Order: sequence, then C-alpha cells, then structure tokens
Amino acid sequence: MEKASLSLMTNTTSSNIDPKVKQTNASSCLPDSSRGGPETVIVPVLFGLIFLLGMVGNTLVLVVLGRLRPGRRPSRSATNIFILNLSIADFSFLIFCVPFQATIYSLPEWVFGAFFCKWVHYLAMATMLVSIFTLVAMSVDRYIAVVHAKRSLCIRSKRNATMGVAVIWVLSLLFAIPVAQHQALVSGHFQAPNSSFCWEQWAGNSVAKQIYKVTILVVGYLLPLMLITCCYAKVLYHLHKKVKNISRTSVRSKRKTAQTVLLVVAVFLISWLPHHIITMWAEFGHFPLNNISFTFRIISHCLAYGNSCINPIIYAFLSENFRKACRQVFSCKLLLPPAPAQKLVRIRMENFSTTHSTTNV
Repeated sequence: MEKASLSLMTNTTSSNIDPKVKQTNASSCLPDSSRGGPETVIVPVLFGLIFLLGMVGNTLVLVVLGRLRPGRRPSRSATNIFILNLSIADFSFLIFCVPFQATIYSLPEWVFGAFFCKWVHYLAMATMLVSIFTLVAMSVDRYIAVVHAKRSLCIRSKRNATMGVAVIWVLSLLFAIPVAQHQALVSGHFQAPNSSFCWEQWAGNSVAKQIYKVTILVVGYLLPLMLITCCYAKVLYHLHKKVKNISRTSVRSKRKTAQTVLLVVAVFLISWLPHHIITMWAEFGHFPLNNISFTFRIISHCLAYGNSCINPIIYAFLSENFRKACRQVFSCKLLLPPAPAQKLVRIRMENFSTTHSTTNV
C-alpha cells in the first residue's frame, strides 16, 4: 500500500509536518481508541474474518499442491511454481499486515517496539510486491502457453519459472528497502508524551518521498495492471479469433474464459485502487481527516487484504482439476480409500485452459 501506508499504519504523515497534524493523522489511524469507539471492536473483527479466510484458502492451496503425486511428492510444473509462490506471498502478506493493523484500530499506540515497527512494514511491502509481480508472471505464463503454444514447452520450463520467482523476490525486497530505512518509532509527542507511534521519517526530504511513492504506484499497480490486461486480452483474442473449434462445448469454454479474465482484471483493479488513491491524495493534496475519509481508509484496507483471500479462489479453486485434487488429498487424510495410482489427478493449474488449444500445453 505503499505498504507502510496501506498495510499497517495508514500513515500519511511525513517528518516535516507540524506535530499537531501528525497527531491528527495518528488519530485518524486510531481515531477513537481512547474513547472506546465501535471501530475498536468492529474493525478488528472484520479484519479477523478476512485473515481467517485468507489463511484457510492459501493453506489449502499449499497443502494440495504439495501432495499431488504418489509418495506425497509435490507437482513441479511451471504454473504450479507460480501458484505456490503466490500463495506463500499472500499468506505472508496477511500475517505481516492484518494482525498488526487490527491492533492499530484497537490500541492507542504502537506496542510492538522499534524492531517490529521497521521490519513488519518492510516485509509487508515486500510480500505485497511479490504477490503483485507473481500475478504479472502468471499472466505472461498464460499468454505464452496459449498464444505461443508450440514454443511454450521450452520457455515455460521449471528452471525458468524458478528463476522468475527468484527475480521476483529480489526485486520486491529491493523496492521495499526505503520502507525499512524511513519507518521509525517516535515517542515524546507533546499531546501524548508517554505514547509511541510508528511513523514514516524522511528527514524533511519530501521530494524523495514523493518519488518513492510514485515509483510504487507505477511499479506496483499501473504497470502490472497494464501487463495483466494486455496479456489476457491477447489470450482472449487468440481463443476467439484463431481457434477454429466452434463446437458448443468450445463456445461455452470461451465464454467461461472471458468471464474469468474479466474477473481477474477487475479484482486486481478494484482491490488496489482505493489504496493508491489515498496514498497519492495524501502525498500531493490534502487528505481530509473526517468520518468519511476514515471509512474510506478501512475500505481500502479490506479490499487490499481481500485480494490475498480471493487469489486462491481465482487461480486454484475455480479449476475443476484443483477441486478434484483437493478431494483426493483430503480423502487420503480422512483415511478413505485412495484413488488408483493410474487415475491420480495431475493438476495443471493452467488458468483459463478451457479449450483444446490450451489444455495440451
């Protein structure tokens, strides 16, 4: 969100802002904790539900993909590698964001110390970027698999997928470094001398802060949105214009593919838009501090966290093969008779592989 902003403190302050404004902004993060407002209960409960849903969904994906083959060996297709990485990133993002953010709304100060103030925000930003970059990689993977099917086997190798995941993590950790550098524990405020707050401290360098926030907007939202949209648009064009199979089944499959693509793009667009609106508004304008803006902040949190809950549904549970594999895995865990080895599902997780041209990738 910038993660420091969205994910945790919703921090719109900078070090050169008047302390009174800083305290107001802190109050906007913890608006009524001292007065025991309803949000001190409602918001943590709401975040708790999102957290539980995201943990369950991503854990199921990790368990199923890790126990697909006889002998409990994980399936290592290129697409599965990306989906495993997406689930790990979303799982980590929820852990580093939701519990800490819930305490922000229910407690009057930051109670986790200087180390967590710095590194929780850093890891939250990094895992957010890993999740987004992985979604981009998966869209490129689908584009290659469908549009360049003949060359896809050599391009979409396990080795290349693993290297892609490594590059994603390195870039994300590098982009998040300024968060670790400029997030600090501040205490001794004249209105709350005995309280500590986790704030961004840019040492008066507002230009550098603005450049960083715009960079995150471009790298973490606008560019990924453009790439995801372009890749899936190419996939749809190929399926509807190039594939000659016009059977009724093919028509239904293409329609389902189009619906799934629109869902993917819409979810990404809506999930992250409010956060970036708040970030840019606070940085380049005057973000109001009132009940409406406070509600908008909560909505931005819920949508961003919800993205990590919806990803497992879109990229895993909408796949019929994944659902079969899920039933297979948990039937074994419940000590039910396992399916014959020759009939074990080899899940491919190729999103949108609903026509003959894509299932043979």
